[in-house]
Amino acid sequence: RPPRRSLPAAVVGAGLGGSAAAYFLQQHFGPQVQLDVYEAAGVGGRLATVTVNKQQYESRGASIHALSLHMQDFVKILGLKHRREVAGKSAIFSGEHFVLEETDWYLLNLFRLWWHYGISFLRLQMWVEEVMEKFMRIYKYQAHGYAFSSLEELLRSLGGDAFVNMTQRSVAESLLEVGVTQRFVDDVIAAVLRSSYGQSVLVPAFAGAMSLAGAQGSTWAVEGGNKLVCSGLLKLTKANVIPARVTGISLHSSEGRALYQVHYESSEGRGSAFYDMVVVTTPLHPSRSNFTFENFEPPIADFPGAFQPSVTSVVHGYLNSSYFGFPDPKLFPFTSILTTDTPDLFFNAMDNICPVNISAAFRRKQPQEAAVWRVLSQQPLDKQQLKTLFRSYYSVQVTEWQTYPRYDAAKSLPPIVLHENLFYLSGVEWVASSMEMIAVAAKNVALLAYNRWHQDLEKIDQKDLMHKVKTEL
Repeated sequence: RPPRRSLPAAVVGAGLGGSAAAYFLQQHFGPQVQLDVYEAAGVGGRLATVTVNKQQYESRGASIHALSLHMQDFVKILGLKHRREVAGKSAIFSGEHFVLEETDWYLLNLFRLWWHYGISFLRLQMWVEEVMEKFMRIYKYQAHGYAFSSLEELLRSLGGDAFVNMTQRSVAESLLEVGVTQRFVDDVIAAVLRSSYGQSVLVPAFAGAMSLAGAQGSTWAVEGGNKLVCSGLLKLTKANVIPARVTGISLHSSEGRALYQVHYESSEGRGSAFYDMVVVTTPLHPSRSNFTFENFEPPIADFPGAFQPSVTSVVHGYLNSSYFGFPDPKLFPFTSILTTDTPDLFFNAMDNICPVNISAAFRRKQPQEAAVWRVLSQQPLDKQQLKTLFRSYYSVQVTEWQTYPRYDAAKSLPPIVLHENLFYLSGVEWVASSMEMIAVAAKNVALLAYNRWHQDLEKIDQKDLMHKVKTEL
């Protein structure tokens, strides 16, 4: 047999999507694939940390759901550790009073929810569990090498048309339909979605279910910071990381196959390189990147939709507990405050955060001591708002992001395949945005690229996979 020719491939972006895509491409193609990863800002993307008093804190993307099997795998493969959990209580604030308070006693929490909201709480749990149980099928499909050429096909293979419909209708509508009350939606569901996506109960049901699963399951984080997963995967893959911003891709052909020219700008000036395969993991939205596609016929269309601006303020200071109805700060029991959708409320959520490296001796600050709080809001907080939340503070570090898609229902989902061997990963965030969703999408793109390259069409968009996988076992 002639030696297999090498396969030059590019990955655009070195956040979690790009790092995971590079890792999975190498896992499937083996040494034949030669990977260049382009990153303008810094490895890790949105998984970033800020430093307060020589300690690092997560500024975003903080918790990972217990059922995130790909993330669990990455941590194992890379020899990373789970960060020690530091217990704390949450409450939901309406701007005037707490509508729901957590206690130390699990049964009392259940009783309170039951007392306040009746059977709604149970119906919510059953609804989320049913969605998650079907979603978990993806791991089995991927373990057997099956891939999907569109987000709709992927969703359909997991939960039929019902899953596709869940990207088109709101979480409020879906929950009211299964008998959850409007009051529960307004108090509890709204607060969870404001803290996770910075948006209302009008987000699509599927994105909502993923976010609610994270709120009620046990979550974890990576010791030393979640961004270590990205740098670790790239190191493991021995990918060549190029510090440059990709400005566009143009199509050429050579010996009857597509060849992609990636154009970029770096501190050294402009450059370009040719590849057989490209995976784009940065969002292709006019608001996010001025990215051009040339010589594609038909042309690659613009992507509709907008992104939600969100602001993270990491504040080192003394909480103004009297704003929350606790004149004596010593008695303030909460480490995490969610908020309902009230017009006057200027923040979505705030929590007393722990550093990314937690020593055995670490203990949380008492409520009357200065602590590090992370405040999530839509707009940067002004002096007056900071004074409302804090009696006084030493420092404020503000990060503004276009983090999540602005989920307006009834948009079609972005494509995965832009051209023969040109793939788009970030579209998955329009289904739901979480670290695990991005890891699942990265694995899907790598399998899809591999199956298409080797013309193994049996492994793409197969119908009735549940049955096939059972018989293969």
